[in-house]
Amino acid sequence: MIKPILAGLAAALLVTGCATVADTGGHAAHDYPEARSYAVSQNAMGDVDAALARALDNDKRVLLVMGANWCHDSRALAGWLTSERIGPLVDEQYELVFVNIGMPQQGDGHNLHIAQRFGLDDLPGTPNVLVLTADGTLVNADTATTWRNAASRSEDAIYDELASLAG
Repeated sequence: MIKPILAGLAAALLVTGCATVADTGGHAAHDYPEARSYAVSQNAMGDVDAALARALDNDKRVLLVMGANWCHDSRALAGWLTSERIGPLVDEQYELVFVNIGMPQQGDGHNLHIAQRFGLDDLPGTPNVLVLTADGTLVNADTATTWRNAASRSEDAIYDELASLAG
């Protein structure tokens, strides 16, 4: 009885993004950095507003990353964003803010109203990357929700996409 339930859960997570629910320590080595940057904030919207204000002051865009620490793709993306190559691009061009969104694909989402504020009505998985101008205009509506494979993207692909969105 338990095995079919677990198999169904694993299949659902593979379809919706982020194949692992929790890091058990037993995973094989991978070729991407990881970071657990999705802290729960008492005022996630305030964190976003502060990033928008910094972006205005510093003539940058906001890189709003909506994900969760349970998700290996979210952790991989967070790691890449602070890596030796991509980190300087992010620091120079963006005000970076991470927002924990729980597990929206399973009906247990948090802070989804933030994505809605910028025109995204649905977050089908994790992570999501919203690039915003300092006035809050979503630049990448067509690709914001396509990052559910961040762990399998190459460093070059991530760098190139973020560089092209930097404005």
